[in-house]
Parts: sequence; C-alpha cells; structure tokens
Amino acid sequence: MVGGDERMLPSSMRGTTRSTAAVNLPAPVRSGGKPMISARRIAKRVREMGQEVSELYSDLDQPLVIVVVLKGAAVFAADLLRSLSIPAELEFVRASSYGSGTASSGRVRFAHLVEGPLTGRDILLVEDIVDSGRTISVIVKELQRHHPASLRLAALLDRPARREIQVGIDFTGFRIPDRFVIGYGLDYAGLYRELPGIYSLG
Repeated sequence: MVGGDERMLPSSMRGTTRSTAAVNLPAPVRSGGKPMISARRIAKRVREMGQEVSELYSDLDQPLVIVVVLKGAAVFAADLLRSLSIPAELEFVRASSYGSGTASSGRVRFAHLVEGPLTGRDILLVEDIVDSGRTISVIVKELQRHHPASLRLAALLDRPARREIQVGIDFTGFRIPDRFVIGYGLDYAGLYRELPGIYSLG
C-alpha cells in the first residue's frame, strides 16, 4: 500500500485488512475524504516540474532514464514524461515496505527491477510520496550499484513528519502534513488511484 500506515488512518479504519478495506472505506468524493490538492494545482505543478527537469538535463548526450516506482508513481510519471521537452526512456521498479495490511513492515521487497543498462546514464527516480524514506533509500542504493552518471529523485509529495531516513529530494511537487492521502495514483487497498486530485482521509 502506498500513502501511509495504520497510525495515519481515521480511527474507524484502523485494524482493517486489505480484504475489508473497500467495504469500510467511504467514497472520498461523497463522504469521508477531504480535498487536499486539486487536479488543477497538480497539473500546473507537474508541468513546472517537467520544465525544471528539462532545463537541468538539456545538455545530455543520451536520453534521460526515468525510473518509475510502481504502482503509485505511474500516474505522476506519465504526466511528468509528457511535460518534458527532452528525450527520455522509461524503466520501472516495484518495491514495497508494506505487507498485506496497512502498517509498514520495515522490510523492503522488490518485485521487479529495471532491465535496461544504467551504467554511465543519467537517472531520474520518480516516486509518488516520500514519507519514512525506507523504501526510496533502498531503491537509491540499488540503483547506485549500477554506477550511473547521476541519480536524482522527483517526488510528487513529501511528508517529512514521517521521515526515519533522510532522503534528498531534487524535485518536489508538494509538501504535505501528516495525513493519510489517496488519489492521483495513491491508493488504499488498491482503490482510489483514479481520483484526479489528492484527498486526505485523516
């Protein structure tokens, strides 16, 4: 699960499992959810981030390699890619520190690693949200083992109140308070990724 852990859920949702989450979670637009970042604000900021990335990497001899952390960052990465004015390649990694429930296990598991060559390439790692820093720090260490020319991180959301491991974010969309969030790729029990904006359930 991406978007937070059990301590950030409303009291009525704590202790739920993935099998019961969809039943217990109210539809965020109709009830329960509080709008946090509108679709318009997200679109504007992502375009700005695309311009920032394009300017920084404007003199590359090879296409920028964008490594997307699945599944949560897929929506953000797609919009970011379309906002670029430079050539870019896509790779994907799937990693999670969450098990079958809502609380982080503290152990990061990889389900898929990038397949293309990374040595000597400029890499932009794209993540939906950085909170504890555990997952992203493990991914960064794994990518560094390939000896890239450079490695930077773009995150749609930064939730510093949850930070356990310091992570340097080079491109940040929004800094948010200590709330459980869904929408624009972020989910609860696999649901609500399709929401165009970001909603707080806390």
